Amino acid sequence: MSVFLLALVIFAIGYLINIFYITVLYHRGLSHGSVVMGPKLTKFLQYTGIWVTGIDPKAWACMHRMHHMHSDTELDPHSPKIFGVFGVAMEQLHSYENVLRQLIKKNPKFTRLVSDIPFGVSTLNYKRLWMLPYVLHLVLAVAIGFATGSVILGFAYYAGIMSHPVQGWMVNALAHRYGYRNFSTKDESTNNWLVSFLVFGEGYQNNHHARPKRTNFAIRSSEFDFGYGLCLISQKLGLLRLPNSSV
Repeated sequence: MSVFLLALVIFAIGYLINIFYITVLYHRGLSHGSVVMGPKLTKFLQYTGIWVTGIDPKAWACMHRMHHMHSDTELDPHSPKIFGVFGVAMEQLHSYENVLRQLIKKNPKFTRLVSDIPFGVSTLNYKRLWMLPYVLHLVLAVAIGFATGSVILGFAYYAGIMSHPVQGWMVNALAHRYGYRNFSTKDESTNNWLVSFLVFGEGYQNNHHARPKRTNFAIRSSEFDFGYGLCLISQKLGLLRLPNSSV
């Protein structure tokens, strides 16, 4: 196998792991309850989420719920209508940092939004050690580079496993600006087929905002949600359960 193909495989593995955590566990599980996670999986997510993605699970869920409450208004943490398509890239990071600070301070305006989540902000964030997951993955990337003699393979791993900021920008910016609409929602969410393909169904933002509790973000027969496929596989493996109304 050529170095280029191997780099694609390594990137895809890291990307898929990140996608599984974000779209299945953080989004459909913690944020909306459209997949049902048992106590063991919830505990597993509590301790591994930040180490795998670099993102605190509770803070992510809190910011996402704020997004649904205030979608495409001035209170939306990351709306292209307010911050511009490219401005969302940095604003989503600033908003995440602010949400995290408010949760650590136990600001009731924020904590009440995620009071149903049975764990707190990660200890790493309380101790201001948020950079450790990034360092860990950087070390792993360097190790892969040394072991294989290819810097490209190490970079491919890091780019895949730490891909959420790019994924988030595509969903939050492009799928709230470019695409078609199946539903007349109060926000400017759209369905963007390219973003949906790249981010496993997350680009069907108009469908999702119209029916946020629905596990399958695809509505039309021409739409396909790869993230829902991951949910079905996870259910087959006994990792989680899909409610009867998931389709």
